[in-house]
Amino acid sequence: METALLVISVLIIVIVLLQSNKASDASQIISGGNNVLLGKTKERGLEVVITRLTYFLGFAFIIISAILSF
Repeated sequence: METALLVISVLIIVIVLLQSNKASDASQIISGGNNVLLGKTKERGLEVVITRLTYFLGFAFIIISAILSF
């Protein structure tokens, strides 16, 4: 079980590094870039897969960590 947790941890790190840079979008919201705040930008293609994989791996990480803590 610890090995699975280690593998999931490494995969989460890799997947997060593969994600597009959303920090610039957040800075535009603060600085007044309304096109990002009100724009209807949707993730497409590989971005959707990476985002969903990140959610799944994060959920698996939390569940396995909870199981190991008991």
